Amino acid sequence: MKLFLKGHRCNSPKCAAVRRPQRPGMHGKKRRRAMSEFGQQLMEKQRVKVSYGLREAQLLKIVKAALKKPGAIGETIINLLETQLVNVVFRAGIAPSRIIARQFVGHGHIFVNGEKVTIPSYRVKAGDIIAIKPSSKELLLFKELSSILKKYEPPHWVELDKEKLEAKIKSLPENVEIPFDINLVVDYYSK
Repeated sequence: MKLFLKGHRCNSPKCAAVRRPQRPGMHGKKRRRAMSEFGQQLMEKQRVKVSYGLREAQLLKIVKAALKKPGAIGETIINLLETQLVNVVFRAGIAPSRIIARQFVGHGHIFVNGEKVTIPSYRVKAGDIIAIKPSSKELLLFKELSSILKKYEPPHWVELDKEKLEAKIKSLPENVEIPFDINLVVDYYSK
């Protein structure tokens, strides 16, 4: 399954999932046995963890927080995952992947409401403005960003100013399309 971990490479024919669709190794092309229910839950949890760049403890903390909030647990988990600063930087198109977005945040290139934030799991709220640090805009990483963003269309809950290189959170994410079955993750942690 494509998790889009490598940014532009996953959209090209050089993507590893396109070149070799089977499992890695000598026995990758052989037929697999049907996976158990627990195996499916574990696989889905691992996909979410790897895709969002989380550790086990971080994902567990998100699931526990979602269980305490009212409403659908799956929707709440997706909401908590999507409102992390790293994910918003990625969704806004400032970074080509979540891994690079994490590096941008960790190195202090991202401002939230005019203040530097270096915590990748920082939770953004509706009305927050995410921008690139003014002195970082001259770096080679961000010089070609405005031409790349001209073709990019952000999700409906992110408003992107392509000239200023700023993103504003219009609302909390709703009806987000993700390639995971979040209910399997909830079932995994409910045991």
